[in-house]
Amino acid sequence: MALKVGDTAPAVLGINQDGKEILLADFAGKKVVLYFYPKDSTPGCTAQACSLRDNYELLQAAGYEVIGVSTDSAASHQKFIAKQNLPFNLIADTDKTLSELLGTWGEKSMYGKQYMGTFRTTFLIDEAGIITRIILPKEVSTKDHAQQILA
Repeated sequence: MALKVGDTAPAVLGINQDGKEILLADFAGKKVVLYFYPKDSTPGCTAQACSLRDNYELLQAAGYEVIGVSTDSAASHQKFIAKQNLPFNLIADTDKTLSELLGTWGEKSMYGKQYMGTFRTTFLIDEAGIITRIILPKEVSTKDHAQQILA
């Protein structure tokens, strides 16, 4: 069962682009934007990452740290970060542990074909590690994602 608003976020978030384990405790005293996206270097995912990159200072001024999550490999994340000059960590959730725990992995449909994939979802987590807001797939605006978070 997926976590919901009011639940405690997972203590272990996963392994980042550099092979380092990222813990929620690493961001103690900060709010966290934990955003799940389908695939590195695709148009929508790039627009979303760039919205967060371009507004990163505003997000930090509001007390947020940004962490992206996809099922891509650490090597893929490194290329995406370098190409788009992203200033935040990307979790390589290759075994889908975090995605399944938070309910962002499941059956999708495109052009009548069914497949398994990531639902574009953002979790806002407060300083105490509690999920305070969830921006659902149908609500995420990739080009204006930072403004959605700050609103």
